[in-house]
Amino acid sequence: MIPHSAQALVDIAQPVADALAARKPVVALESTIITHGMPYPQNDEMAANVEAIIEAEGAVPATIAVIDGRLKIGLTPQERTTLARTGEAMKLSRADLAFAVSQRRTGGTTVAATMIGAALAGITVFATGGIGGVHKGAETSFDISADLDELARTPVIVVSAGAKAILDIDKTLEVLESRSVPVVAYGSDTMPAFWSRRSPHPAPLRLDTPEAIARFFKTRGALGLGGGMLVANPVPAEHEIPADEMAGFIAAAQEAAEAERVSGKAVTPFLLERILKLTDGRSLATNIALVENNARLAARIAAARTG
Repeated sequence: MIPHSAQALVDIAQPVADALAARKPVVALESTIITHGMPYPQNDEMAANVEAIIEAEGAVPATIAVIDGRLKIGLTPQERTTLARTGEAMKLSRADLAFAVSQRRTGGTTVAATMIGAALAGITVFATGGIGGVHKGAETSFDISADLDELARTPVIVVSAGAKAILDIDKTLEVLESRSVPVVAYGSDTMPAFWSRRSPHPAPLRLDTPEAIARFFKTRGALGLGGGMLVANPVPAEHEIPADEMAGFIAAAQEAAEAERVSGKAVTPFLLERILKLTDGRSLATNIALVENNARLAARIAAARTG
């Protein structure tokens, strides 16, 4: 149920509202992957396919975005396509979500902002590609994603392929540990690295079924332990780009970002675009495959939560 103070600012799509009222499984989806993560028309096609995967698993998709100052919990196909085509959408996190609403702007929601919208609506499972985290060189740039603090404060299960591999995964895990955020690798003893199934880093926790993940989250709530939970789901083997191969592409993209003095919110989109070119499109194909894989797992966790 949307808090009374926010009801005038939020639109819940009817299929989402009906599912929540009937206690049926709902999966939240972010929208920066549409506005900033992929080019058109692949972004719109990907978003439609991900929603279809969630529906095929018996859950209801709720893509979250801000459109003309309205916080949307669930988009119509027409709204999704319009968002995919816009070139002026803001990239919204906790700091500027209310700004976009108050100024009647349009924007894609990051992991942090999507978690906020999901929690407002009472949605507890969210599928994304990869979370933000600690950027390489953060000891001098202090570039650390707000996603990490949001995971510590907002009670939503975030299903991802781990932190984006352009980040410092080791430091990202350290920050999550310091924020008391559970990090669970699904069916793996090592952390995935977004485009790659394995990183050098051991998984803090491991669970092998959606039911076990749902039970863990329920137990945290019963014990009064606040905040969210990160589920790291390795990309399917047939779609991965091995980590040693990706390392060269990532290093070249980061060198280009430093040379062009890219900073702040522009860093991640710049790196992803440069890696797309360096890999001749392979990174985009893997990105789409891992998002679809995460959506499938998230729908099964949501079903276990409501079953």
